[in-house]
Amino acid sequence: MDLKGLVLAAGEGSRLRPFTFSRPKHLIPLLGKPMIQYAIDDLVDSGVKDIGVVVGYFKDLIKDALGEGSNNYRLSYIVQEKRLGIAHAIYLSIEEGFLDKPFIVYLGDNILSRGVRQNVRRFLEKDADVYILLSKVKDPSRFGVAVLRDGRVVRLVEKPREFVSDLAVVGVYMFRDPDLVVKAFKTLKPSWRGEYEITELIQWFIDNNYQVEYDVITGWWKDVGTYNGLLEALYLLLDNVNERFEGDIRGEVIGRAIVEKEAVVEGRVYGPAYIGRNVVVEKDTSIEHYTSIEQGAKILSGSLSRSLVLEEASLDIGVLRLRDSIIGARSIVKSRRGNHGEARLVISDNSIVEF
Repeated sequence: MDLKGLVLAAGEGSRLRPFTFSRPKHLIPLLGKPMIQYAIDDLVDSGVKDIGVVVGYFKDLIKDALGEGSNNYRLSYIVQEKRLGIAHAIYLSIEEGFLDKPFIVYLGDNILSRGVRQNVRRFLEKDADVYILLSKVKDPSRFGVAVLRDGRVVRLVEKPREFVSDLAVVGVYMFRDPDLVVKAFKTLKPSWRGEYEITELIQWFIDNNYQVEYDVITGWWKDVGTYNGLLEALYLLLDNVNERFEGDIRGEVIGRAIVEKEAVVEGRVYGPAYIGRNVVVEKDTSIEHYTSIEQGAKILSGSLSRSLVLEEASLDIGVLRLRDSIIGARSIVKSRRGNHGEARLVISDNSIVEF
């Protein structure tokens, strides 16, 4: 069966401010590609070639970055001027004529380690009206959760204040009939957040005895909405990297790492780590485990561990060691030679920090 995909990327990413004052969170790069590309690539790997992207905040930046797709897939854009929730974005995409057959919705800030190919196959095999993915979580109050009974989904609860389930609803949803989705949406009212909730949309299908199936995923899943979430996604992605050296290594690389073309490494890199295209790692500099240095950044001195350095940033920090840090694109960080020990920095794009 031919499916369409819908990737949602209209939100402001308020929990990732100040980074998202200058770009949408969906374009923050991880291991050399924007976050949203992981969702697109997963859909393509699952056989979906016609993909819509719902945009709003910084929509032109997303369009410019992603273009019209590639030889493997085609991208269309749906503009959600007012961010009224996931269910509204889906409804809008149906009303504008893009979603006209069975479809998969994928939140543009979600990354799944094992992808969704097998789940898509099961969705088609089970002939379900709705198919959702669930994942066990430690803090259910942060998510919409599913209540199961006798192997069936009986209720969805958005961010429960009391424990009802530890199975969070992952940001991937599959629907068979767009007309039924429209019928369900027209029964909804905005929640206390002023949004049309995806959990309420799916609950309509449950309450009206439609077939709502699910899978409990076994790999990791990250909803990248905070600084910690961004770093955790980075660490998990780096756990899966395969060694690849295409740059100029004049120093030493120890362990699994990727060194992209036109990168120059004169210092030491301890994997797992990512060294992007045109990155310079100077002599006497140490890139430690779980660190990603994105395209064009320059590390002139110092050590970094468990950190993300974004495009074209420059660090000259002497003998200082940065850990658990995020350095914004085109930012400059300098430390006096007398500064020793460790520091943690989270600074936005185009910043200058000297200390």
